[in-house]
Amino acid sequence: MTTYDDRASLTDLTTTAERVRRSVEGVIEGKPEVVRLSLTVLLAEGHLLVEDVPGVGKTMLAKALARSIDCSVRRIQFTPDLLPSDITGVSIFDQQRREFEFKPGAIFAQIVIGDEINRASPKTQSALLESMEERQVTIDGRTYELPDPFMVVATQNPVEMEGTYPLPEAQRDRFMARVSMGYPSAEAELRMLDVHGGLSPLDDLQPVAHAHDVAKLIDAVRTVHVAESVRRYTVELVGATRHHPELRLGASPRATLHLLRAAKASAALSGRDYALPDDVQALAVAVLAHRLLPTAQAQLNRRTAEQVVLDILQHTPVPTSGAAAAAPARPRHPGHPPVHGGGPGVRRL
Repeated sequence: MTTYDDRASLTDLTTTAERVRRSVEGVIEGKPEVVRLSLTVLLAEGHLLVEDVPGVGKTMLAKALARSIDCSVRRIQFTPDLLPSDITGVSIFDQQRREFEFKPGAIFAQIVIGDEINRASPKTQSALLESMEERQVTIDGRTYELPDPFMVVATQNPVEMEGTYPLPEAQRDRFMARVSMGYPSAEAELRMLDVHGGLSPLDDLQPVAHAHDVAKLIDAVRTVHVAESVRRYTVELVGATRHHPELRLGASPRATLHLLRAAKASAALSGRDYALPDDVQALAVAVLAHRLLPTAQAQLNRRTAEQVVLDILQHTPVPTSGAAAAAPARPRHPGHPPVHGGGPGVRRL
């Protein structure tokens, strides 16, 4: 396997990610934090859930991200009559060869867009469980590997809307992060009228990165160093959700792993080869809130899962070792200046 120098890999990562970011932001007006989170989840090998009311650009975000990368893309429109085999595929008997032939479903793509995922029944939603966690599909006793990289970008409307089903807890837990688009500002909406008033900006969107480039960037993110204090801080944050009096279901160990991976990707996007507690804090709400179930009393008090996570962040002690302790100890190389968190040489997206 080819190895890459850490600094060179991070340079490539920030350069490529910047191209993808500019490409997506050319379509999604006034939502830089949403675009960054999407890139973070992609590089952290996760899946993204985009939840909001209709018409705010959920599907547009998923399509823009997919088209900015030259890879295979499939879109699934979730409806009440959608079957699990429509997603995973089905074995069809070939009369001429007298044997069954497997016909892959829409899940066999590198980026899968699941539009309005909560309009399908829980039985159909469960067809995604194996593919999202194990990156494989088992049909009739045979296992088929999914392409690499693999990412599911799903959109959903609020559960209170008609014709929607709540996502099962096991399904929500497989999404690394959830993000809400929100309404654009007046200035962004005016720019949207200028850009989208004629043709769709997706028509002119060209790929700015290849699938093998993304695979290399994912490898670079894996090399980001996480100090023992930051790992312990992550475990304490997630563990606090399991004992909080306002929660009847806390975050799982999978959530701990997702939060750590997302923090590493965020550090890499900031040009650092080590993660800080700030990276964990910035992503805690997006990674943890959608997995939590408030108690009945908390719901009566109108306390949301997001507010509980913010409360946990305020009451959990933050490591004070600083960037110097978080950075990995390694020998200096000629021609490579030392890396400092937040310094003028750090590129931020």
